Amino acid sequence: MIKHIFSDMDGTLLQSNGKISANNIEIIKKSKIPFTLVSARSPKEMFEVIDLLALSEPQIAFNGGLIFQLQDGKVKALKEDTIVNDSVARIVELCKKEFPSVSCSFYGQDTWYIDRMDSGIEMEKRIGGQTPKMVDFVTLLKQAATKIYKIMFITMDLQKMKPLIARLKELGENVSINQSGQRYLEITSQNAEKSEGIGYIKKLENLDKEEMAAFGDGFNDVSMLKSVGVPIVMDNALEGVHNYGKYITKDNDHDGVGHGIQKYLI
Repeated sequence: MIKHIFSDMDGTLLQSNGKISANNIEIIKKSKIPFTLVSARSPKEMFEVIDLLALSEPQIAFNGGLIFQLQDGKVKALKEDTIVNDSVARIVELCKKEFPSVSCSFYGQDTWYIDRMDSGIEMEKRIGGQTPKMVDFVTLLKQAATKIYKIMFITMDLQKMKPLIARLKELGENVSINQSGQRYLEITSQNAEKSEGIGYIKKLENLDKEEMAAFGDGFNDVSMLKSVGVPIVMDNALEGVHNYGKYITKDNDHDGVGHGIQKYLI
């Protein structure tokens, strides 16, 4: 019996327009199975879906970098793992020197930082709904109080993704590097994996692996899929991710999560 469902958001629970369908909402609520969003998004970018699904369980942001609960509309951090500011500075410097056309930004708990507006930022602003704050990266990262949970790269030229990943790995920073979509590359603390977030909730709720299910579509979902007894992969998943699913459900524009819950979990 499944006692907890975990789901990625973009490319999985959400449609291509970044919204959750009425059908998915209805099925998730009717299932009455505790439901946790496990996303690369910031908490602020998750609020709308948390509200629409009336979720009270712990939620997982920044690919596991922040586990939190919403209490009276405010984020209560349960566990957090941030990136060392010096590492952020070196990663950003490499990108700007060697991949100047790639969009680069990063996130605090409730603030999205940019130092220029470009097509990648504009696209993410439309999808995520969060307004970025223009700052000087060098100055911000020198401040001891600055906490960075995620660095995000967006490339409109898909040919740049593989060499960007390769160069970041060569840099040797103590970080986790995950491609979450064709255009998106996200960097978090090495301790910030979706599996870490699931492990925290598994222990908190005294769950067995077989009592958990998960939905995902990207390589940043693989650790999550491997952590549960019933891993379900979206039909629209990136090439290679299907191998990690026990089941394949419909794509994200055809209520794949809702379909998977009805067909495989209840």
